[in-house]
Amino acid sequence: MFRYAAFALLLAFGCVMHLSRGTEVTVKDKDDKLCLYANLLVNFTVSYVTSGNKSELAEFELPAEVVSNGSQCDAASSTLKLNFGAGHSWSMNFSVSGNTYQADSITFAYNLSDATVFPKSASTDTLSVTVRPHITDVGMDTCYSCKSKETIQSDSVNQTLWNVLIQAFVSNGTHSENLTTCAADLPATPTASPTTVAPVTNTTATTLSPTTSPTPALPTPATGKFSVKPDNNGTACLLANFALRLRVKQGEKYQEMNLDPNVTRASGSCGVNSSELVLASNDMTVVLTFTNDTKKFRLQSVNVTAKLSSGVIFSEANSSLSLWEAAVGSSYMCNKEQNYTITSRLNIFTFNLQVQPFAVKKGLFSTAEDCQAESESFLVPVAVGVALLVLILIVLLAYFIGRKRNMASGYESF
Repeated sequence: MFRYAAFALLLAFGCVMHLSRGTEVTVKDKDDKLCLYANLLVNFTVSYVTSGNKSELAEFELPAEVVSNGSQCDAASSTLKLNFGAGHSWSMNFSVSGNTYQADSITFAYNLSDATVFPKSASTDTLSVTVRPHITDVGMDTCYSCKSKETIQSDSVNQTLWNVLIQAFVSNGTHSENLTTCAADLPATPTASPTTVAPVTNTTATTLSPTTSPTPALPTPATGKFSVKPDNNGTACLLANFALRLRVKQGEKYQEMNLDPNVTRASGSCGVNSSELVLASNDMTVVLTFTNDTKKFRLQSVNVTAKLSSGVIFSEANSSLSLWEAAVGSSYMCNKEQNYTITSRLNIFTFNLQVQPFAVKKGLFSTAEDCQAESESFLVPVAVGVALLVLILIVLLAYFIGRKRNMASGYESF
């Protein structure tokens, strides 16, 4: 990937001498040794609503001066978190896969109460978006280098990265001398000249009608067991077992994709009122955000980024959901197949679902609230109501029949 002659001199200088300006950060491990290095430029374009109910765009960049509180490293996963301004943060999660590593997700949180960035904002909330960058197959003990610009779009935020130089897993406390260069920076591969074929005139021709093979139905996805551990070695604070299928709409075409738990990496975070599960595979990243009101929890946000068979990057999110609701301290279960419409372009299907994002004890699921029980609890009052209605009709019918007989008996005695 990086053995091109044109880059021989650049490779020789490596990460230390790579010319890049921007935000430079070094993260050290518990032994005070360098474990993560980053030097990059990021621009943000955020759409927000003002107090006059008008839509405005705020454009700003990641400043050179940031605080890296929340960044951490270990052998299998690393997090680069950059805090800046009045309550804004930008973080990138990395994970190891064999002899390579990749960036699983980028989470950008922005504080709308910051009047210097969002003047006259109608909201004072802190919002966040999670997307997946195109940083994959980075060789261990190498720096990922990409001078070209990459713009990652989401509902209301565009992020543009360039002059990126990152080494997520530093093994010996010093920068690597080797680079893994992004595809956009590599020289274009020569293409063969088009061949002109002389036209052939046929006296007779047979036209065959094109045949279209129906898209084969996907098998039921495999059920995965996912968990989030705050320190990667302790007890899980979030548990989730389920099989997942996506149905996405691109133009007028639909595509379905199964999440393969065998190649999916689980990460995330646990909080008092909000917890997050990030599932990243080679083809998709799914971010599930749960919230609670101290009594009940629910799935509030789904954010999906997927690479379609056409090569197009699909991204869709909804942060105003209210799914998988159960009491805090219990788990939510639904073994039957469920179909949820997330947006007009995204549906998710779940199978064998059980999830508990809060109050997990000893790494085990608590008593489950079953979606079947919800249906039954709805049917019970309906059944009771129908029975009462039938009983009332029987009583009324008996009354009218008896009254009619009494009237007939009165006429005869007269």
